[in-house]
Amino acid sequence: MSVFRSNGVRSAMAALPFAPILLICAILGNVNCQKDKEAEEFVCPEGTQGNGNFADPATCRRFYQCVDGYPYLNRCPSGLYFDDISKYCTFKAEARCGPIATTPAPITEAPLDLATKCDPAACQLPYCFCSKDGTLIPGGLDPEETPQLIMLTFDGAVNLNNFELYKKVFNGKIKNPNGCPIRGTFFLSHEYSNYAMVQALAHDGHEIATGTVSQQQGLQDKGYEEWAGEMIGMREILRRFANVSRTDVVGARAPFLKPGRNTQFKVLEDFGYIYDSSVGVPPLPIPVWPYTLDYKIAHECKSGTCPTKSFPGLWEVPFNAHYVESFEGGHCPYLDQCVLHNHDSDEVLEWLQEDFSRYYEQNRAPYMMPFHTNWFQIKALERGLHKFLQWVSGL
Repeated sequence: MSVFRSNGVRSAMAALPFAPILLICAILGNVNCQKDKEAEEFVCPEGTQGNGNFADPATCRRFYQCVDGYPYLNRCPSGLYFDDISKYCTFKAEARCGPIATTPAPITEAPLDLATKCDPAACQLPYCFCSKDGTLIPGGLDPEETPQLIMLTFDGAVNLNNFELYKKVFNGKIKNPNGCPIRGTFFLSHEYSNYAMVQALAHDGHEIATGTVSQQQGLQDKGYEEWAGEMIGMREILRRFANVSRTDVVGARAPFLKPGRNTQFKVLEDFGYIYDSSVGVPPLPIPVWPYTLDYKIAHECKSGTCPTKSFPGLWEVPFNAHYVESFEGGHCPYLDQCVLHNHDSDEVLEWLQEDFSRYYEQNRAPYMMPFHTNWFQIKALERGLHKFLQWVSGL
């Protein structure tokens, strides 16, 4: 197996039928976890499918990570505090301590199931792709003939907290078969972003994509104007302050992997985006390939807020759940949300290898590795990732 990365997820979609190689992109990570007697007194909130990060009522220095309904007590790294809005550890001045009560916003559009089931005869690459259960390889290729893509993606702000850590990942030592160094995709949000650093990443060939301006909760229930203001507003901010052209920003990701039902995708369609990467997939034995939204989504919608209408030609790069069957740490969409506490870098490497093998040894669906900054603040996790990238580049 070989490694390929040209210019983010966008180029991977265009190259699917042709490239006999592997793509690498990136995202943010998590914190040191450990069980504690106090965790037995904390009950994971209802309505979260038993998963997520929640503030410790006793102190802002800790939080609970719920995995399949069981709470694990986590401590933020030294000097950092848990932000109950963004759901990660940050500096004290930036942290909004919790628990912060939330009121679910009313649903503003009636669920409409207008998209029809996949019709492979009418859905042809490169503008359309679907399959009965989402696991079939595009173009009818055999797994041995299929490029194994790896996508490294990063969410949130880019600033002094993470810029040098990201540069260590993309230090030029790991290269594609064509001799070019690997690259990543950055889904940017506005708050705390350093746009000189964002411009430097774009200059180095990384893909710049949009999160939202505010990363607010509850956006999935907002209207067209709010979604346009958040996503298209973020694209305009990138153009103005980071000198990233509108035409280069063609990918989007919703806050907290809560897609905005049909409204968000109508905004993406109207403003010329090529793909979204917000839809979570429950843990499956065989991972799901990217697909266009011409037809019904073939898998269960984990968030419950996926589009139900047809958006022809708009790609979805789904979040396949990460998990290892022999490991008790549960499953997670972002790698930093998996419970990899008290593990050294070699154990992290082994976990990533086993998780990756479900893709490489089966249908070779793209292996997306999404991170938050927190992953890189834990040395064992950071080193484990570097070891994995070195290992996979030699396959």
